[in-house]
Amino acid sequence: MARSTGTASTEREAARATEPARASEEPSAPCPGRPLRADAVRNRNALMAAALEAFTERGSAASLEDIARRAGVGVGTLYRHFPTRQDLIEAVYVDEVESLCRAVGDGEAGTSWDVLVRWFDRFVHYVATKRALVDEMVATIGMDAPVFRACHEAIFAAGEPLLARAQADGLVRPDVTFSDAIRIVSGVSMIRNSSPEEIRRVLGFALDGLRYHA
Repeated sequence: MARSTGTASTEREAARATEPARASEEPSAPCPGRPLRADAVRNRNALMAAALEAFTERGSAASLEDIARRAGVGVGTLYRHFPTRQDLIEAVYVDEVESLCRAVGDGEAGTSWDVLVRWFDRFVHYVATKRALVDEMVATIGMDAPVFRACHEAIFAAGEPLLARAQADGLVRPDVTFSDAIRIVSGVSMIRNSSPEEIRRVLGFALDGLRYHA
């Protein structure tokens, strides 16, 4: 469940009170057209990685203090990059979607079917992370928020051509839509109390149902 505004405000004030020496570490926000300093980029990247790890492990129970600790920075540094908890969650979610979309070009070796299956394997990882973030985002901004629509469109723009290519090569049934495939992969990904190896095994069986059989 998302934290209350009062809790977030208390965290922020505590950070400011306990971190006066850190105020000059990096700018609170870059000037227009001016890139972040190298140390600020490192801090932001470390915070994103730590947040992904913490939210995946603990879901909404993950605290900003723990995320800052994992990243090796103070909470005040976290707030300079992400003024609210929602800002951090949304940034991690969008970064995961962008990573998934970039993965379309990974490992082009093999048939169009092989490329499609590798991308769906990456999608399984995305779903695991998404589950940890979306509930808290929905509670704050609602399921119809522009960020969800934009990410949905980006995923379809990345994945639909992979499916179409496999269909054109005669490797996937022509009556399968990308929405069908996403529902199958998402359903398998959400099987509880299963190891990653078990998930991949079941996913292999499920995806085999998409293949064209003369």
